[in-house]
Amino acid sequence: MEKPVNSINTDHRKSGILVHPTSFPGPYGIGDLGDSAFRFIDFLIDSDQELWQVLPIGPTGYGDSPYQAFSSFAGQPLIISPDKLIKMGLLNTDELALQVWNPEVIDYGPAIKYKTNLLQKAFANFNKSNNKSTHKQFKNFCIKHKDWLANYALFMAVKDFHDGVMWTEWEKEIAFPSQAAINKWNRKLEVEIKYYKFIQFIFFKQWFELKKYANDRGISIIGDIPIFVAFDSSDVWANKDLFFLDSKGYPTIVAGVPPDYFSETGQLWGNPLYDWTANKKTNYNWWIKRISSNLEFVDFLRIDHFRGFEAYWSIPYGAKTAIDGEWKTGPGHDIFIALEAELGKNLPIIAEDLGVITPEVEALRDDFNFPGMKILQFAFENIEENNFLPHNYTPNSICYTGTHDNDTTLGWYLKAISKSQDRVRRYMNTDANDVCWDFIRTCFGSVSTMAVVPLQDIFSYDSWARTNTPGVAANNWKWRFKDNMLNEHYIGKLRYVTKLFGRGRSTEDTL
Repeated sequence: MEKPVNSINTDHRKSGILVHPTSFPGPYGIGDLGDSAFRFIDFLIDSDQELWQVLPIGPTGYGDSPYQAFSSFAGQPLIISPDKLIKMGLLNTDELALQVWNPEVIDYGPAIKYKTNLLQKAFANFNKSNNKSTHKQFKNFCIKHKDWLANYALFMAVKDFHDGVMWTEWEKEIAFPSQAAINKWNRKLEVEIKYYKFIQFIFFKQWFELKKYANDRGISIIGDIPIFVAFDSSDVWANKDLFFLDSKGYPTIVAGVPPDYFSETGQLWGNPLYDWTANKKTNYNWWIKRISSNLEFVDFLRIDHFRGFEAYWSIPYGAKTAIDGEWKTGPGHDIFIALEAELGKNLPIIAEDLGVITPEVEALRDDFNFPGMKILQFAFENIEENNFLPHNYTPNSICYTGTHDNDTTLGWYLKAISKSQDRVRRYMNTDANDVCWDFIRTCFGSVSTMAVVPLQDIFSYDSWARTNTPGVAANNWKWRFKDNMLNEHYIGKLRYVTKLFGRGRSTEDTL
């Protein structure tokens, strides 16, 4: 097929930072879309960056993983800014009930309880208010997004009614609802459903205010979606026919990956797998809506586990590990042809092409000219010649020092075998006394069109600041940085390396 010119191929080399909004500083237990988010955008501008990469921004459930959301279309209520709610007149300062939080670690249990209480107060104040403009905006929002919002809000309200249990444990009437049952529960939980719609209205308002601020100043946002969705989600509950489920709603096969770099027994994710034949019969309509919706939130979209479109690891439901799975064929080119037919060519998609990658996966990526990912840490795990070494890169790629699934660069280096450490020192011509910035210089100096660095590496933090450890259920997604960290020291250091390697917008000579 003819290869399109992908919109990722920018007119100049760009660089940026990976950090999720939950990691922003602030007084409310978890980062949000308030002043600290805008100050972060200012930091990017001052340091001559043009990219901000985030993790999936959906509403999280058990385990707090952004890759296990209750919806592929909804936003994360926990990152709504209370300060902006005050500016909207939906909260009063005396309603905040400020608490003392660890500024570097998110304690999700108390933080969720605290933020939810504030959101419920804001909703109550909204219902009592006479602000016709805001009420009209809310009504228009519900109409515009009714295709997914009605299902999501009903799902969450019913879930709360059942004390949070999975939808397969609800009464059959609403677990497998007729339209009459949906109408009945909409009436029964009218206020609760309105609350969830209101929260999404506020999230969208705050997110797009921040996105506009970033875009107007030359900052593009790289978003992220997992290829698979959570079993306990409105996506599965409302679209059962698109997944391999049994008569009781439970998956017959689930997702994961075979043994790899991260785990000797593979990774058992447990997500229900798509019935691609059923998806094709709808011309991939749900996928078209999903990609389209997410591309409104962001400027570029990374699809996690891209290789699953070519072939996916299918594990019997109930298996204890991922070892006993098998490869099954995915939709391949077909789904992206359908996406292009609806959304246009040159889709701004980034292929997360890590793990077990075959020539067929590479062909799928390259036939649509999607850039892949290059991880510097991987280049030195294997001390032999490998594709992650920068001299093997091609421009249509994104270079990272590491990702959210990697250890921080300093943590990785300190734990690496001596041969890997030696290879780093020789390859980068360094004594490794400032190894994070050795990696950053090498990343920015690569031929990759884009270069992205986790914020932890900018600060030279070791393993305590790691975002996620794959295969480990606890103590992930908790890292935050302090308000005084985005200072002139890092601005100058980052700006210098950016200019040195021909990235950024700045034309003045800062060397």
